[in-house]
Formats: sequence, structure tokens, C-alpha cells
Amino acid sequence: MKADVLSDVRRAVRLTGAMYFDVELSVPWVAEAPPSREIAGIVMPGAQRVMEYHLIARGTGWGHAVGQEPIRLGEGDLIVFPQGDAHVLSSAPGMRGTSDLSMFARPSTPLPLFYESGGGGAEHTRIVCCFLGCDERPYNPLLGALPRMIHLPAARPDAKAGWLGTLMNMAAAESGSARPGAENVRERLSELVFVETIRRYIETLAPAETGWLAGLRDPVVGQALASLHGAPRESWTVEGLARNVGVSRSVLAERFTAMVGQPPMQYLALWRMQLASRLLIEGGQVAAVSAAAGYGSEAAFSRAFKKLVGQAPAAWRRGERPDRHPV
Repeated sequence: MKADVLSDVRRAVRLTGAMYFDVELSVPWVAEAPPSREIAGIVMPGAQRVMEYHLIARGTGWGHAVGQEPIRLGEGDLIVFPQGDAHVLSSAPGMRGTSDLSMFARPSTPLPLFYESGGGGAEHTRIVCCFLGCDERPYNPLLGALPRMIHLPAARPDAKAGWLGTLMNMAAAESGSARPGAENVRERLSELVFVETIRRYIETLAPAETGWLAGLRDPVVGQALASLHGAPRESWTVEGLARNVGVSRSVLAERFTAMVGQPPMQYLALWRMQLASRLLIEGGQVAAVSAAAGYGSEAAFSRAFKKLVGQAPAAWRRGERPDRHPV
């Protein structure tokens, strides 16, 4: 069984979205966001990692992660900060603001929060801001494969730009909707825009690029990842996986390690721990989770979980989380 690996990871790391702000700005204006770790517990309670992206629904501006050079943003552009960097959006390059944590407090009314701000000039910019929460422990291969910033311009010559543009137009339109179910629609749209952004980002990677995302499009590594994700409980060996992909053991091991950064069986062990951790959080009993993760005995699973995650499965199930895992 072959799997859609990106969709599988999205489900397993519990990606959730929220359309949080809809801001109308008049020049001159500047908005500075703190590192996402400082607001994660406020904007996305329960999420281990929070990412932020912004849609320029109308007008223009500039954006950058703190410490990087500003880039010009046009109407319809999308800018994403996958690593949770502090960042700045402004009407002109070089501007800086101050972070006000109080503005991130979740209201009792449905999201998004509407703001008007700026210097009162004639030129206006509208920005829709979204947050995405996900698990980063025990193992999220997507996070480490993403850069500090992704910029997707609206004006692209290729036909594939249409789907992302349609999603972003829907997100902007739904931002002010008061129809029944509107908030749920906005949540799903924020997730869909992010997933489509990742798909578009993969298309921009250079042929010589390495990493988990580049591996998804590689004919050998992509097949191997799909096989592992499609049947994670199977008793895989490198030899068996190589036969399934149609290459030699040495070719698979070398190419997979060079591309993903770890051997196939180590990747499988880590991915099994991610699947198991989710089942434990959802209340699964250790014995049942061990079988679902592909382990022949509860004892073997417990040893592997403690080695790779840093604590016993029962402790993880109770909600205890180490600050970092040993992998």
C-alpha cells in the first residue's frame, strides 16, 4: 500500500489552523510579531509548535524575519514563517515596531479579530493573519525541512498558481463571514492554504536539494517513504524495502540517508514513535498502541519508546512531556 506521505504527516502531527487577525492598515504602518513560542499557549492552546503566515489581501507592504532583509509583498502574496521567527510587516522597508502580547489573547467571540491601525494615510493594506499549530515531538519530519521564511508571490506564470490563489481568495472572503459554520470553514481553509503552500514550495526546490521535502519528489526516496508510511506496522528491512522500490539495497540506503538525513530503518522507528505518541495522547492503552506501532511485545515497544522519546509510554499517556527528546 502506497501512502500520500505529506497528508499522512499532516494528520499524525495534528496540524490545526486558525484565521486569527484581519487587519486594515493605513500608511505609514508597521506590525512586529514576537517569536511564536511566546504566544503559542495563547493563540493555539495545546500545540507544541506554532507557525504563522500572512496573506496580503489588498495593497502592498514589506516583510521579513527579524535579522533578515525585507522583501516586497504585493497584493495576493503569501509570506510564511515556519520556524516561528519574530518578524516584521510594514509599509516601507527598515521599519520596526513593538510586540504587544495582549493583542493575541483569544476572544470569546469567533475569530478572526478585526483591527484598524496605521498613520491615517490614503494608501491602505489589508492583511489576513493565520496561525498553525502542530506537534513537534517526538518526531515531525516536516518542521526540520522548512526554511525560516517562504514567500509565494501571487503573480506567477504557471497555471498551478490558480489553486492557491483560489484558496487565498476564499480565505479573505470568509474572514468577515458571519454564516453558520464560518469559523470552522476558516480553520480548514487556513490548513489547506498551508498544505498547498508546502506543495508549491516543493516545486521550487533545486534539483540538487536534499531534505525530507526534496525526498518526497525523488523517484527512489519518494517511493520508499510512501511504502513506509503506507504500512508502518510491517516488519520492514532495508532489503525488503529496496525490493519494493525496485533498486538495490545499497542504492536505497545511500540515497535515502543522503536525502532524508538518516537511514530508512531509523526513520521508520522515529515515525512509529510519532504515530504511537498520538495514539497514547488520545487515550490508547500501551498494549494496544504497541501492536499498532508494529511491535511484537509491549516490553519491546516500551524500551524503544523510552529510548527514542526519552520517557516511558505510560508517562507520555498521562501528559508528561520532556523538554526535549534524545533523538
